[in-house]
Amino acid sequence: MLDKFTSWMEEHFVPAAAKIGSNKFLVAIRDAFIAIMPITMTGAIATLLNVFVRDLPTNYLPDLHIAEHMQWLITINGNVWWATLAMLSLAFVFALGYQISKMYKTDALAGGLISLASFIAVTPQVATIAEAGPEGADAVGWGFLNYSYLDAKGLFTALLVGLVSSIVYAKLMNRKITIKMPDSVPPAVSKAFASIIPGVIAIYLCGAAAWVVSELTGGLAIGDVILKYVQMPFLGLSQGLGAVLIIVLAVQLLWFFGLHGTNVLGAVIDGTYLTALTMNDSLFQAGKPMEYIWTRASFDSYVWMGGAGCSLALVIAVLVFSKRADSRAVCKMSAPMAVFNINEPVVFGMPIVLNPIYFIPWLLVPAVLTIVAYLVTAAGWVPYAHVVVPWVVPPVLYAFLATGGSLAAGLLALVNLVIAVAIWSVFVIVANRYDQGVEADEAEDTGLSDFDLD
Repeated sequence: MLDKFTSWMEEHFVPAAAKIGSNKFLVAIRDAFIAIMPITMTGAIATLLNVFVRDLPTNYLPDLHIAEHMQWLITINGNVWWATLAMLSLAFVFALGYQISKMYKTDALAGGLISLASFIAVTPQVATIAEAGPEGADAVGWGFLNYSYLDAKGLFTALLVGLVSSIVYAKLMNRKITIKMPDSVPPAVSKAFASIIPGVIAIYLCGAAAWVVSELTGGLAIGDVILKYVQMPFLGLSQGLGAVLIIVLAVQLLWFFGLHGTNVLGAVIDGTYLTALTMNDSLFQAGKPMEYIWTRASFDSYVWMGGAGCSLALVIAVLVFSKRADSRAVCKMSAPMAVFNINEPVVFGMPIVLNPIYFIPWLLVPAVLTIVAYLVTAAGWVPYAHVVVPWVVPPVLYAFLATGGSLAAGLLALVNLVIAVAIWSVFVIVANRYDQGVEADEAEDTGLSDFDLD
């Protein structure tokens, strides 16, 4: 039965998944998220430093007043956070315009700048000035960019505006609707002039769309409409346990068939759960309650420890319970990498790919870990994950840092790791018996026995 299922999946699921994973627009979106990693990582470092010099000392060592003595560093970290995570949508929309333009083989730098300008064109320019003397909060000023449109809440708007503006620009460029300069003009100048007409059309199109939306909605910005009617409902749907399980199982299935599941679904995972993560962080920085139970960091904190499938647990189970020399050799080699969440050696070395014995635990282990972590988090026993942590940080420590220094989160990750090892161990022992049975059958088929060999 399992062979029939595997054959059906290879015939129908894998080609469809591979096609989705290679879709040029999804690849561009994925590459744009990857491109802004220096920004997210820098913001993560600033947030983590404040965890160590502000949050942890305040929670566990309040009498030492460490935060007061480190106020200079806390302020610097705040400046860095403001320039990175608070402006995340600006960085992303530029990266997306760059990737889309490169995909269409046009001037990528110009495409990124046009995408950025188009996004700013749809961003409200009026901000309330609370400290404006006797007028107070009723006073407004023109020309302000409110960061609430530019941080993670603006990612979906940046995604849509970036796609539209950069596609319009690239298609006009490819159709030669440009200003053509004489051959004697330097290439850099000629390239810049060629981008003018497509850029004007793309930016004006977005600016006009912003005006139309504002007129039709009584003053709402495009970002407000998208946030209210698209992004927030979508984020809400993503927070259900069923939705999280679907993502986890889809990633596992893709890996089982040799496709990098987290990369194939990267646009969905990062576009949804990274947004939830950074929005939680923005709320935390503002001193407000966090809203999202499950974020991008939750997967790596509690489920994908050592990589997809909780590969670190598999490595431990094999080293403790397996009698196969080849499996143990692969896991000994893979163990140092699994500690830093690199799982390709064990996935392709065991192999897990298309291995019918390990198919059930490959799906079961992450599903169980997801259910446990989700329910514990939803119950409020651990804080919501809100800190961007480099993916190579070892398990347990990852959960501790992602939740701003929660010992309970680290304990939950450790418990999940123990559960995963226990489940994997059962199937490793079954695999031992299966391999022994296969070897005995092969010996009988060749007419050999222990007596004959002696």
